[in-house]
Amino acid sequence: MNTFDYIPRAGGCVISKNIINKVAPVRWMVRHEPLNPMDNGWRVFSDIDTEEFIADSQNMTVVDYNTLCDIEPACIPVFALPVGSDVQLVIDDEGRRRWFDSNSGDELFF
Repeated sequence: MNTFDYIPRAGGCVISKNIINKVAPVRWMVRHEPLNPMDNGWRVFSDIDTEEFIADSQNMTVVDYNTLCDIEPACIPVFALPVGSDVQLVIDDEGRRRWFDSNSGDELFF
């Protein structure tokens, strides 16, 4: 995949292999404190990931955040959200993408 630099020096995120392997789309994103200078804190899960699936570290991988944005461009504006953010992507029947705060249920507008 030829990654475009949407966000310069975006760093890496931990992402479900279901997303990378195009088995399922992005559904949830949670931002933790980064573990190291290369980590931006984002953890990205698909709509079919279960707790058991996520618990197996072999099912997750690290990619540059821009690679994630190549797969799902709707992730571009989410990057700027602070540590502690927990959001979900809803794709309607017409393909429109909308972000919601997972805790409040409020729609996010960028």
